[in-house]
Amino acid sequence: MQEIFDFIEGSTALAVELETKLCKLPAVSPDSGGQGEIDKTEFLERWLKEHGVTNIERFDAPDKRAKGGVRPNIVATIHGNSEKRLWIISHLDVVPPGERSLWNSDPWVLVEKDGRLIGRGVEDNQQGLVSSCLAALAFVKNNVKPDFTVKLLFAADEEMGSKFGILWLIENSPDLFCTDDVALIPDSGDSKGQSIEIAEKNLVWLKFTTSGVQAHGSRPDRGNNAHLAGAYLLTMLYERLSTKFNARDSLFEPDSSTFQPTKKETNVPNVNTIPGVDIFYMDMRILPQYSLREVFDEINEVKSEIESCFKVKITYEICQQSESKATAADAPLVKRLSAAVKEIYSVDTKPIGIGGGTVAASLRNRGIDAVVWARLDDTAHQPNEYALVSNIIGDAKVMARLMCSE
Repeated sequence: MQEIFDFIEGSTALAVELETKLCKLPAVSPDSGGQGEIDKTEFLERWLKEHGVTNIERFDAPDKRAKGGVRPNIVATIHGNSEKRLWIISHLDVVPPGERSLWNSDPWVLVEKDGRLIGRGVEDNQQGLVSSCLAALAFVKNNVKPDFTVKLLFAADEEMGSKFGILWLIENSPDLFCTDDVALIPDSGDSKGQSIEIAEKNLVWLKFTTSGVQAHGSRPDRGNNAHLAGAYLLTMLYERLSTKFNARDSLFEPDSSTFQPTKKETNVPNVNTIPGVDIFYMDMRILPQYSLREVFDEINEVKSEIESCFKVKITYEICQQSESKATAADAPLVKRLSAAVKEIYSVDTKPIGIGGGTVAASLRNRGIDAVVWARLDDTAHQPNEYALVSNIIGDAKVMARLMCSE
């Protein structure tokens, strides 16, 4: 391992070079006005081959909106001493820069300053991507086989729900993953590297449409006020769901299920009209001990009560949903990662759960142990996003140790 670590520690310039070149290739989803990941993917594939990683497969998800008509995913394989496989999964896409006036530099031109690499995507998710490349190269360049067969997956579309990324791969290449695989997703963490994410809340985004009868504001008796009914619906959903699904789990922060009204669409443009249609959205993050079926049953009950009381029609549309199993806190992968973090960073780890969604959920639902971990300052999606060079190097060493800890 000392040869492996020496290579990684001597690869600072290589890490900065790769981050710099990746930053110049915006891989923004067509959903956000971009062209997708094709340019970044083709560059990374060439770069890996030039540095000795030649076993590369590409999986293109069709998307007519994207440059080249596809959303590419690539898998690089480093064969190990066993057939058991360790996946390290990072994503190629990044979010748009946002308000440019909040940036101190061009977000697509990397700036190196005081050990920080500044630019859009340098942390989310290029830090994990570059670390995984350095760890893999350390074995290739030293002609050493890791204990595991290592599979580096560089996926598309993570920022917009993974429809063209991990979800497409699972559906269209069902033999790509096996239940005895394990996976590390270096896409979330904390500044000390303490948190190993092993579970996610179930997620539901719903669009509620209440349809009544429009009328003049002076004659509510001639209409059925959709806005009023919608307001009662929103309030009852919040109160009933929060009361019924009220368990606490200290693995998560916050430690409870949350049912939050968020977006509201415009109804009528003037004050003196009773709205005939009212639309609002809710973001629900539910502790995994509850099934989504239970939640939908309660939603339907509240919906029926409001329809009967206000003589309106209510429909709802599922904008997004995911239901995820958890990786056990004492799973071998968790223990090995914890030991590797302790060795490299002298930090004691702790298992956590999160309210957000990652590609780990899709793998866990297939019976694969998956963890989300990285040591980062969590500047993702912010102006002046940055990654610490020391974290890129340190995380690469953790990954290398994990590759040799079967």
